[in-house]
Amino acid sequence: MVTDSIEEHPAAQSRPRRRFAARAISGVLAVAVVLGVGQLVALLINPDSSPFYAVGSTTVDRTPAWAREFAIETFGTNDKPALFIGMSILIALLGALAGVLERPRRPVGSAILIALGLVGVYAALNRPTADAMYAFPTIVGVVAGVVTLRLLIGQLDVAPSPGIPETWLPRRQFLMLAGVAVAVAAAAGAAGKFVGQRIAGASANRADFVVPTAASAAPPIPAAANIGVAGASTYITPNDDFYRIDTALLVPQLTTDSWELRIHGMVDRELTLSFDDLVARTPIERVITLTCVSNEVGGNLAGNATWIGYPIKDILEEVGVHPDADMLLSTSVDGFTVGTPVEVVTDGRDAMLAVAMNGEPLPFEHGYPVRQVVPGLYGFVSATKWVTEWELTRFDQVDAYWTQRGWGAQAPIKTASRIEVPASLAPVNAGQIQIAGTAWAQHRGIKAVEVRVDNGPWQPATLAQEYSIDTWRQWSWMWDAAPGLHTVQVRAIDLDGNVQVEERTPPIPGGATGWHTRSFTVK
Repeated sequence: MVTDSIEEHPAAQSRPRRRFAARAISGVLAVAVVLGVGQLVALLINPDSSPFYAVGSTTVDRTPAWAREFAIETFGTNDKPALFIGMSILIALLGALAGVLERPRRPVGSAILIALGLVGVYAALNRPTADAMYAFPTIVGVVAGVVTLRLLIGQLDVAPSPGIPETWLPRRQFLMLAGVAVAVAAAAGAAGKFVGQRIAGASANRADFVVPTAASAAPPIPAAANIGVAGASTYITPNDDFYRIDTALLVPQLTTDSWELRIHGMVDRELTLSFDDLVARTPIERVITLTCVSNEVGGNLAGNATWIGYPIKDILEEVGVHPDADMLLSTSVDGFTVGTPVEVVTDGRDAMLAVAMNGEPLPFEHGYPVRQVVPGLYGFVSATKWVTEWELTRFDQVDAYWTQRGWGAQAPIKTASRIEVPASLAPVNAGQIQIAGTAWAQHRGIKAVEVRVDNGPWQPATLAQEYSIDTWRQWSWMWDAAPGLHTVQVRAIDLDGNVQVEERTPPIPGGATGWHTRSFTVK
């Protein structure tokens, strides 16, 4: 009777499902230990050597241009969080699979963890700043993860005492080991706290930084430069709203004490500038619009800010650029490279090494303590953040990061315009309504903006006052809207008389073209 009772016990009936779930949980805990221990060890070497961030960064580097553009188009500036979430889900699934397949005498799950570790080692060693030590965090993490997996699965495969059914919980020893694994994995939180302390040091450095007073101040922005229409862009983009597109999964945390700029290559005199050397120069202040090449027609990857910095032209004149050098190859602290035409940064436009943005030290996400700002070029060929190296070279000798991936080598910004008010598909009441938006053609300037409804004749929009040819220009147009569904289009004309291109082309390789279109339902 006792035996029959044991065989029919609900716990015995659900045992296979519980064992399966416990194995899967064991695998997830094991990969959590891999990542947690790896991140802790990485703090002793370089945060970029963390297996999670190394794999993420290498994924970004190896991603084809079309996939990168899909991510930006789909997730916008949330592309990095989307990558983190996707990686976390995939890693958890692989960990669960490792746990399900692991057996004391058949360590298939351990082999999966080791294979993941090899991917992590490869990714870490391929970071631009890597040395042999970058492999160490992943190796230590995998060893800890395999030990964790073997111990947990070993406890699950211990047979229960004869005649005593298992309860709904796994074995007590398993639970104890699982708790230890959770504690070890939580070391990632301790690592994050340590990183936070490092960031706090950089934050304190930024908080202590005094924005220099520009010897050449930007002219005041006239009130008439801002149309002030609710829902439209403000003339100056606040720092928190300014778009961020870059390849850095971990935002570099440089200080003014650690920053320097090495200048070498095809120059008469190599030079290394410390931050004190830089700020001893004469600063300028300018309002400049930046645009990302990934910006789709009508997109929001453009922003206008007031920058304080030091003219690039003056520094290049000091080192003596060779006449046949046509590229300024700039490198970020994380190894990202940008190729900028020497002619552009020396032709008199306000290309600068910026240290301040809208009256504040540069935000970390926008390059603190020093970044490049160059009017008239898309960011991927000009606007290097966290810049630490300049090499004077040639376009026919070196390809920068995105050029290697099929993007343009020299990318002047194309004339563009967008409709911002009313919002797309927004209900609109019949009668007089205001259509408004922004247009730009950096370093050429905007001469006119035209609007049309339902493919009718083009009508001139009212332009806000021009501030400079290096900034965007706002516009508005009054429309006597009749009931029904209507389509509104906009196009801009630059000061050279060039009309914005109608044909729709994708952002890559050199910037999107096409007229922005919005549809409205008028009631």
